[in-house]
Amino acid sequence: MDNYLNVVALNIPYPPNYGGVIDIYYKLKALHACGTRLILHCFEYERPKAPELLALCEEVHYYPRKTGLLPNLTLLPYNVYSRKDPRLLEALLRNDYPILFEGLHSCYYLADERLRRRLKIFRECNIEHDYYRALVSSTGNLVKKSFFALEALRFRAYQPVVSHADLVLSVSTTDADYLRRQFPGKRIEFIPCFHANESVTSLPGRSDYLLYHGKLSVPENEKAVLFLIKKVFSRLGHRCVIAGMNPPRSLYQAARPYPNIRIEANPDKARMDKLVREAHIHVLVTFQDTGLKLKLLNSLFAGRHTVVNSLMLAGSGLDSLCHIADSPEELVRTCNALMEQPFTPADIERRKSLLFPTFSNLSQARKIEHLIFGE
Repeated sequence: MDNYLNVVALNIPYPPNYGGVIDIYYKLKALHACGTRLILHCFEYERPKAPELLALCEEVHYYPRKTGLLPNLTLLPYNVYSRKDPRLLEALLRNDYPILFEGLHSCYYLADERLRRRLKIFRECNIEHDYYRALVSSTGNLVKKSFFALEALRFRAYQPVVSHADLVLSVSTTDADYLRRQFPGKRIEFIPCFHANESVTSLPGRSDYLLYHGKLSVPENEKAVLFLIKKVFSRLGHRCVIAGMNPPRSLYQAARPYPNIRIEANPDKARMDKLVREAHIHVLVTFQDTGLKLKLLNSLFAGRHTVVNSLMLAGSGLDSLCHIADSPEELVRTCNALMEQPFTPADIERRKSLLFPTFSNLSQARKIEHLIFGE
């Protein structure tokens, strides 16, 4: 018997080139490989329709996201209310298959009475009110600060909608523990982020540069990079590369006085893969402890030494594969020491033994399939 699943996505998950859609795309790919028949519903927002998704899905439905001032005049989070479309509900009511809601952003219809008898799954990817509260301190723009603060309040008030889900799939053990406290008796399972890696492809040996990579236009990442430039990279005698999408002017200004620091904007996939693969050290810091950072998984699957702060690891279970340094002094000292140490075949084997099966896409897709369909 075929297993059919509706998936409601906050954006078009192709190309898979930033955090939220990477998890969704590779989850679709893995579920498809397991034999699940997928009906995808996605909101069209700053990304074109993607016929490539029909290779994974039986059907793909697109709904315009309503942006601007009017969707902000609501007690609901803007990111939820702007993804309200009656045609989505109509499409969901045309079948009786389970529904997977990807993130709180996609949950406008989770509590709808007409879906009361349906099996509903909520995929948690952040504790959203904590995420938006942290964004307030990550930007100096007063308009953005005000929006982030308001959105944090609205998401905190909206969080109880999760009680209408029959199953919650949490992205980290820390978030799972939080959600169990908030929703006692609700079935909550840890399912880590899906990602582009099917095997550990790290190379032994060494190179002469350190790397930070991520979507640089995200305020959280901008704050992390400014910290690294001013407190860490500027104090190192090695090449430091910062690579990612849409770096803001602030990063160029901060890096300009230091000839060892280079910002590489919008590298294509082949170039980014090369940077990740050949860097001697991946340096990853964050000031938010919610969710699981995909760049950490990519570094461990495809890179060499990985240096992180404690918040980057929260709830990941990946501590033993990383070098942990929290203060600027610890980061500088750790990076200088690791630049003298080659990455060895034994390091690679250790990664393989600890990343599988927990961080295997196929293994986690089979677990989701079992949780939903009981097979």
